[in-house]
Amino acid sequence: MDALFLPLADAVGASVDQIKLIFCLLVAYPLGSLFVRVPASSPNLRHLFSIGVALLFFFPVLKIYSAFFQLLGSILATFFIAKHDRSSKMPWLVFVIVMGHLTVNHIIRALNGSSYETMEVTGPQMVLTMKLTTFAWNVYDGRRKAEDLDKWQLSKRVTEYPSLLAFLGYSFYFPGILVGPYLDFQEYTDLVNETMFQHSHVKATVKAGRRLPPGRKRAAYTKMVMGLVYLGSFVVLGPTINFTVALKPEFAKYSLIERIVRFQLGGPIERAKYYAIWTLTEGASILTGLGFTDIVNGQPQWDGAANVKVMQIEFPSNFKVLLDAWNMKTNIWLRECVYKRVTPKGQKPGNMSSMITFFTSAFWHGIAGGYYLTFLMGGFITASARLARQNIRPLLLPTPTNPSGSSLKPVYDVLGTVTSIAILNYSAAPFIILSASDSIRTWNVLGWYGHIVIIGSLLFFYFGGTRYFRGLQKRNGILPASKGKPGTTNGVSTPATEKNFVLPPSVDKVLPQQ
Repeated sequence: MDALFLPLADAVGASVDQIKLIFCLLVAYPLGSLFVRVPASSPNLRHLFSIGVALLFFFPVLKIYSAFFQLLGSILATFFIAKHDRSSKMPWLVFVIVMGHLTVNHIIRALNGSSYETMEVTGPQMVLTMKLTTFAWNVYDGRRKAEDLDKWQLSKRVTEYPSLLAFLGYSFYFPGILVGPYLDFQEYTDLVNETMFQHSHVKATVKAGRRLPPGRKRAAYTKMVMGLVYLGSFVVLGPTINFTVALKPEFAKYSLIERIVRFQLGGPIERAKYYAIWTLTEGASILTGLGFTDIVNGQPQWDGAANVKVMQIEFPSNFKVLLDAWNMKTNIWLRECVYKRVTPKGQKPGNMSSMITFFTSAFWHGIAGGYYLTFLMGGFITASARLARQNIRPLLLPTPTNPSGSSLKPVYDVLGTVTSIAILNYSAAPFIILSASDSIRTWNVLGWYGHIVIIGSLLFFYFGGTRYFRGLQKRNGILPASKGKPGTTNGVSTPATEKNFVLPPSVDKVLPQQ
């Protein structure tokens, strides 16, 4: 089939593997429309449909035969281990086997010097690793007492072990098999059985002769158009506007301020390729019915398969909002299957849980030095952002004595947006560049501005800044004079959405052409 893709690859200057990948993502759209026409009363046919499409992708189109059998090996190992090992160590055993397999393939890829434009096993395997390890934890939670589970664990637990065919259908769910989105087994079961469409308030919106709520096709094809726009932006502008311009000799001739400003232009273009891939897969998933969340004001919402919120990334109010909007599904996996699981029972997650999560995310991505520079920097950024939010923000919000809040709040918001995006571009550069030495050269030519801002702010808060702002909060009645801590107002905790939960840095690459 390569003869079908070679002319287009030559025309746009891309590799054949990249063109094949986009072809698979686009052909998933009409296949998604066929999937929903398979009766939900015949779930086995739906499982076989996904498996059949995956075989089509891996064999005649992508021609990565060994990749398919390697993935199948991990799937079968997980299925039988989770079924027969009923000990508390089972999820960790699955985690070690699946993550170890992925790491070995990352090493092999590096030793072979494979181009990141080459399709091979690690891209799909990264997605599968999330699915298999999540399934193991869901099965383990299904064997625990309900009172020992939190809300997420209770809603996602697997209490009835699936058939092998159902598990294969889940593992090879075709819109997400190559680059995501990752989904848990309960989501897949609800999708296949159309459980989420059976509630009375949902049925009320379904027209006669139809099974699904309206708006599905419109939402899906809107995502397809947006994905193609992002892809076109990257193809046209990517060769000249990117992070590697900082490595060119002529870039160093600009003043430091001009270098920093020019460098910011590369951020949106570098991210456009991820926006494209994730938005295209989201649209195809919506066509199968995945992504439906609820009915709001009579309108069905189809945002449950989203992996990225572009506007919140490019114009974030703060760094936490930015991280929460990037590679959202991977954030969920890291939080639910690593961050919370490594925390001893009865304790709250702390710095050790965060560091383990950071390194898990790094190993999951690969062995390139740039990944580790980004994630190490991410730890400091998270700590700095949390301190700034705890100490400064409460002084600007409405209080009983000042119902309108501070007049400086708009200034704070603008500074938060500008700083967040500038720090993102700085810290994410190694992730894109990959080479540790080239990454350090890039940071050097940028005057280490990211390190100066982040390390400087940490030193400020730890050596007197926090004490100073706590005093201001007490004097303004935000923090009680005798007790309390930043993040509370008059001793009352702020809502969960305002708390500074530390998510691992989510500057992720779930792309076969990393």
